[in-house]
Amino acid sequence: MTRTTLSLTLLAAAAAVAGAPAWAAEPPKGVAAAFGNTVKALYPDGRYQWLWFNADGTWEAFGRRGKWSSGHWTQRDGQRLCLKQAKPIPIPFNYCTSFPADGGVGAVWASKSLEGEPIKLTVVKGIQRP
Repeated sequence: MTRTTLSLTLLAAAAAVAGAPAWAAEPPKGVAAAFGNTVKALYPDGRYQWLWFNADGTWEAFGRRGKWSSGHWTQRDGQRLCLKQAKPIPIPFNYCTSFPADGGVGAVWASKSLEGEPIKLTVVKGIQRP
């Protein structure tokens, strides 16, 4: 093998290795799985609430009654997600609910709404708007 052929072969091999990951990245779990995706809450009346969470601790939602809201979220004990509403009006308390620590896109779990109604939550891929 000539020096030029060897150099081209090594260059091609290096390009192939650089383009392929050494191992596949683990998909995000827990609240991080919601970043860039949508959490849909299904209420007993068949209507949905759509929620979007951001890594900076903010959230936005479109409620089942057609109203927008937003605020800040925090996580407690690794599985409790607490929301504090800032808009349209500040609410002086947090609403906390479970969020599976090992759940990712496709995760489904049961919880209760702010009013105590049973709801089914699902993390769906992408930003879905009502």
